[in-house]
Amino acid sequence: MATTNKQSGSSTRKLETNPRGIPRAPFISSVEEHVGGPDVEVESTLKQFQEAIAKYRYMELNLQQRKKGLLEKIPDIQKTLSMVSFLRDRRLGKSKAQGDEDDDDLDDDEDSQKPLTATFELNDTLYAEAELEDTDVVYLWLGANVMLSYTQNDAIALLSSKLEAAKLSLGNATEDLEFLREQTTVMEVNTARCYNWDVKRRRERREAAQIAGKDEGED
Repeated sequence: MATTNKQSGSSTRKLETNPRGIPRAPFISSVEEHVGGPDVEVESTLKQFQEAIAKYRYMELNLQQRKKGLLEKIPDIQKTLSMVSFLRDRRLGKSKAQGDEDDDDLDDDEDSQKPLTATFELNDTLYAEAELEDTDVVYLWLGANVMLSYTQNDAIALLSSKLEAAKLSLGNATEDLEFLREQTTVMEVNTARCYNWDVKRRRERREAAQIAGKDEGED
């Protein structure tokens, strides 16, 4: 009964993870205790260590790709947010100038009264110039060939939330990558210690067998 209770408690022990649920690699302080005794073979243990290392490296590869995508995505969101904010500020400044009765102020805002033109890239070396319509509506690409219209304020709120979420994801990905590298190192150390322990044990067995053979020969 005592043995059964010990095994039950060990199996139900909560696995330690990082905030995103990546398991922490345990450091094996006693190889002999971990493998189950001085006469137990280590092949299965070494196989488990290699499988754990492979899983950590697979997660690391996926996170590296995700981080790369975020590093490309964040500048695009920032440029779009900057452009929409510029359009909104220009429109608000123009509306204020139209409602102002001071002629001097109207002269100062002459640039905001002019139509806004922009250059669009049609191809790698082909560009076109167009005049932007004076409207409160902008169109945003959401991916998967989907474009939706938003008011400028709604677009800014949406882009701001997406930018904040992307920066948070980038920070988490960077933290997780560092965590994964540490766990991979721990498992590599466990593998080396287990292998060295096995080599030492085999050498000691050979030496003991040689001594026993000499003693029998002398007898």
